[in-house]
Amino acid sequence: SDFEKVVDFLKSKVPRVTIATDIICGFPTETEKDFEDTMDLCRKYKFPSLFINQFFPRPGTPAAKMPKVPTQQVKQRTKKLSDFFQSYEPYGHQVGEIQKVLVTEVSHDKKHYVAHNKAYEQVLVPMEEGYMGKMVTVKIVEATKHSMKGEPLDEGVAPTEKQPLPKGLVSGVPREMAPSIFRLLPVFIVVFAFVARMIWKLFTI
Repeated sequence: SDFEKVVDFLKSKVPRVTIATDIICGFPTETEKDFEDTMDLCRKYKFPSLFINQFFPRPGTPAAKMPKVPTQQVKQRTKKLSDFFQSYEPYGHQVGEIQKVLVTEVSHDKKHYVAHNKAYEQVLVPMEEGYMGKMVTVKIVEATKHSMKGEPLDEGVAPTEKQPLPKGLVSGVPREMAPSIFRLLPVFIVVFAFVARMIWKLFTI
């Protein structure tokens, strides 16, 4: 299918890419075979993040006028897909790996910092001073359904970027040139407008 081609291409070009998808169960005209094809896709890729919803007709849309799948079938299909999603652990194979993660926020339970690895997978780390906003080297020690837990290593914490530039300076512009560039900006705008006007006249004669 086109969907498989896209996913396979992404996985071949971006190792360990995280792919999530939304699935609507019971869309009008969905047959049992259609649903089983969807199940086969989920079995094949075991998406780490899967958003499952039942079809709900929105007034004014073409789908709202189409023949509906019986409600009981929709519920059964939704449950079957949801049960499958809950049956596997997408991160277990990473336990024991050494990873670098970026710490970005505090977890909902206020007990960990939330970090993300290069695949944007969620890694929980201890709330140690100095971690927020930094790259931390961790060993993955546990995996759950939606995240992993990382144990920081001694090689530890690294800044994520250089110090911010002083106000008024532009990245890539030498400090001594910055003021003169900004003073000349109005001149550049006037010259550009003049040249654009001349070109326009040439093509409209």
